Amino acid sequence: MAITSIWSVKGWLGKLLIYAENPDKTQDPAYYEKQGMTAAQAQGLSDVIDYASQARKTQMTNENAVILRHYVSGVNCDPDTARDEMIAVKRKFGKEDGVVAYHGIQSFAPTDLQAGLTPDMAHEIGVNLAKRLWGDKYQVLVATHLDKANHLHSHFIVNTVSWTDGIRYHRTERDYYNMQIESDKLCREYGLSIIEEPKRGKSQHYGEWKAEKEGNLTYRGMLKAELDHAILESMTERQLWDNLYKKGWRIKFGKDITVCPPGKDRGLKLYRNFGEDYSIAAIRNRILANSRPQRILIPPEKPPKRARLVGQLHTAKRIAGFRALYFSYLYKMGVLPKKKRKNPNSVYFLFREDIRFIQNISRETRLLVAHKIDTAEQLTVHKDGLASEIAGLVEARKQLRNRARSEKNEDKLAAIKTEIASLSTEIGELRKEVVLCEDIESRSAVMKEKIRKAADDNKSKGKEMKKHEPFRGRR
Repeated sequence: MAITSIWSVKGWLGKLLIYAENPDKTQDPAYYEKQGMTAAQAQGLSDVIDYASQARKTQMTNENAVILRHYVSGVNCDPDTARDEMIAVKRKFGKEDGVVAYHGIQSFAPTDLQAGLTPDMAHEIGVNLAKRLWGDKYQVLVATHLDKANHLHSHFIVNTVSWTDGIRYHRTERDYYNMQIESDKLCREYGLSIIEEPKRGKSQHYGEWKAEKEGNLTYRGMLKAELDHAILESMTERQLWDNLYKKGWRIKFGKDITVCPPGKDRGLKLYRNFGEDYSIAAIRNRILANSRPQRILIPPEKPPKRARLVGQLHTAKRIAGFRALYFSYLYKMGVLPKKKRKNPNSVYFLFREDIRFIQNISRETRLLVAHKIDTAEQLTVHKDGLASEIAGLVEARKQLRNRARSEKNEDKLAAIKTEIASLSTEIGELRKEVVLCEDIESRSAVMKEKIRKAADDNKSKGKEMKKHEPFRGRR
């Protein structure tokens, strides 16, 4: 059984190809750029080929031997020059802007490996799938990964411009369907299992499928969970929509129900996105099945602890700026205070949505606190200081590498390499801190906008709601 998906990608095409060809993936996209690469070097074909040629392997263990095999192929292009060939086609037809490529996935179930699926077979299936779907007009790079136990899958990088007539490839809902149909045909041909009569609403974006598999939150997952809980809380259909409306949701009725949580500009169609259990008839049946409304039980609060104040309260220095913004936002998310968490349903949807970024937000908060950064000017000064420190370390590493090229003594050479590795680690940590500074610059503006939206929604909630309004689909 194999699941499939395809989505558009914007940005640097070479970086995407490196990702597809690299089986040792991480969650940090910066991993795919070589340490010390400048922006100009990152665009160079030599760097792409150099990195990809080292990474284009899948490890297989056969008794005591480790066998390295290549699982990268090109359809209408050579895998070693795929990036340049794709860009050349774009330039030929004057279509270099917009979406640079489409990234597809075909992921096999662990049961297929138990049934005898091998990396060779998976790659052969992937190449055949690419030929059937795009082989007559488009360039495709196919890379098969076995980077985790029982996780055998192929990536497809599809050029958006046809090499035959210059027509752009536009992914539609029909393409999702065709990709799964052709994948199922190939699975049958190779004796693998498939999902018989798949139901509408079961397809997922690869990123969402991966996030759910790893236990991470997604927008669709949060919306679905909140809707499920609202259904369990309701005894009538009117009560369901009325409760959601009071929470700031927008509901529009038609052939499909469209719901939009507070703070979001666009909603989701329930049946289209979540399947038959979310049609209007199924929702009514689910409500009728409730014998009593369910409530989230909040654990009783512990008695407050007494504390002694040291010093004068009016002389205590209050924090402001970025630090105050981040602490306030963590409180609104329900993360702070740690010993007195809020009821999740009482947290504004846009704040709750950012729980999936809590690790990044926590790192940014610690940086602001550690360096007492409250203003954009202070942040810029700190970032510039990091850039200067990185430049000095990069220059020192460059000199060590020059020394290593001419050093003949093995012991001295080993010491130099150790020092180079230490500098590389230090440079990497500083670069991560620079990224945190850049994230603070962008995230702080988003935080302020979400806080403003929450305040506006709270004001609108104070107005009396007419009972028929949610059924007109208007606020």
